[in-house]
Amino acid sequence: MSHKVLVVGSGIIGIACAHYLTEAGYQVTVIDQGRIGSGSSHGNCGMITPSHILPLAQASALMEGVKSLYNPKAAFQLKFQARPELYRWLWRFSRLCSQKHMINGGRKLQPILKSSLQEYRHLFASNPTLEAEWKEAGLLYLYKSEKGLSNFAPIAELMTNEFGLNSRRIEGTELPQFDSAIKSDLAGGYYFEEEGRVRPDRLVKGWAQMLADKGVKFIEECRVDRVEKNASSITGLISSQGKLSSDHYVFATGAWSPKLSTALECDIPIETGKGYSVTMRKPPCCPRIPIALGEAHTLVTPFDSGYRIGSIMEFAGFNTSLPARRIRQLRESTRDYLIESASGQVEDQWYGWRPMTWDSLPIIGRLPKFNNGLIATGHSMLGLTLAPVTGRLIAELIAERDPHIAVDAFSVSRF
Repeated sequence: MSHKVLVVGSGIIGIACAHYLTEAGYQVTVIDQGRIGSGSSHGNCGMITPSHILPLAQASALMEGVKSLYNPKAAFQLKFQARPELYRWLWRFSRLCSQKHMINGGRKLQPILKSSLQEYRHLFASNPTLEAEWKEAGLLYLYKSEKGLSNFAPIAELMTNEFGLNSRRIEGTELPQFDSAIKSDLAGGYYFEEEGRVRPDRLVKGWAQMLADKGVKFIEECRVDRVEKNASSITGLISSQGKLSSDHYVFATGAWSPKLSTALECDIPIETGKGYSVTMRKPPCCPRIPIALGEAHTLVTPFDSGYRIGSIMEFAGFNTSLPARRIRQLRESTRDYLIESASGQVEDQWYGWRPMTWDSLPIIGRLPKFNNGLIATGHSMLGLTLAPVTGRLIAELIAERDPHIAVDAFSVSRF
């Protein structure tokens, strides 16, 4: 047995890979071009969402994308860019925007979504000192208008009939009793009970510390400059901190993965979906559970230690701006839904790049050209949700055990 594994990337996916590899008896080193867990793992809304089973590629997505070109406030926005690879990605994405492909994509996602929730339960039950504000709080999809509620009704029915994801419809008159922070003049919503919540920045920090205590080595500010290889295997990585060698290599590099396409000799068609969040002190009248504000396309997550609002999907490349208008848009989005507006003291403002595949499926498995290289990326909006199952699958593949879930649908060779 070859015992050394080098994991490139210390986001939630890389951390999860390190965890399951350590549990399997491997000696693990994790490197990152920045700080541990400083990317998309840091500031998202912290939802573990089996109900987020339908791919982004839906019939409505095309129209939303076209409209966004002329609407700077659009939650789903395309920005003109002189990059041919973006338009190739969009072309492939558009070909999947149908009911048939949406259901097919959901069927492929369902086993790993279900498994990951079970893995989270086991993780926190087995590690009681891992403090990350884990709670199975459920998720309410909330609509202010009858039109919005009516449009979501067939989606809720589809999720029940096709995927067994049961929800409870809550009428507008029931909302104040369901959660006292919700306004009384809204149309209603659908409540999905089997949804988890975790504070992602605390999870990554605590999980990494737990792994470090078990002997995992972390190297920050370590950029991969070159991949050394022979005809069938990777022989080392030339990094900004020197040469690194291992028996196995796992690339959990998120939105930066396409930059490794040439070195890894495979197509990795990922585009960056930029998201934003703002974290504030909890207001006196705060929702008790996470809420997806339907028409606003915004998610509100109450943590034990704060209150986070997040949203937006901008296809704008590696844009590093943090526009005040986007943060203001997030805060203002709650006004029509919640009794107390999001006017409290801001504790953190954030943006991050989600690694978006055009079929909304993650990339998990072996590299086609190298027998000791694996890739775990492209989790789109489900990186936090799918982290544990991804880590378990990577560990199973390296140990040459039969994966507990078939991974063919997630192979990088599908592109």
